[in-house]
Amino acid sequence: MIKGKSTFLRAIEYEDLNQLLEWRNNPELRKYFREYRELNRDQQIKWFEETVLKDNDAVMFSILNLDKKLIGACGLCHINWINRSAEFSIYIGHNGIYIDNDFTIDASRMIIKYAFEELSMHRLWAEIYNFDEQKVKMFDVLGFKLDGCHRETYWSKGKWHDSLFFSLLSDEK
Repeated sequence: MIKGKSTFLRAIEYEDLNQLLEWRNNPELRKYFREYRELNRDQQIKWFEETVLKDNDAVMFSILNLDKKLIGACGLCHINWINRSAEFSIYIGHNGIYIDNDFTIDASRMIIKYAFEELSMHRLWAEIYNFDEQKVKMFDVLGFKLDGCHRETYWSKGKWHDSLFFSLLSDEK
């Protein structure tokens, strides 16, 4: 378990899956995720067994508050071990928070430190949609740089939205 100022990170456990599934299926949170459809329990278990337990190209964590209550998830996906890069992912599902200035920042700093110091990553990156203002602010606080934009990649609520790509290099942390 990795301890921060207001959160802990630990490996995702089977007992976390029902809560994580509920948060992933919350339409207010799901609009920020690439997975646009509702997931069922079998799909959640398959993701856990194939990605979390077996995939060497992903490292996923549950986020716990100081009372050790599950509040969210984060991780590194699409790890490229040769080029030492990984996609950074995080959200707080508890109380529909999604992104805040306490739990999210603390957990982000821990996963960034883990990525650069433990896994020797060189580059972390993330794709978000242009309406995700909370994550844009979070990336600014964490020192991520805007790499660029892919225009009109995501259809939601009757209009197209752009994908924004952010990254953080190991010497920028």
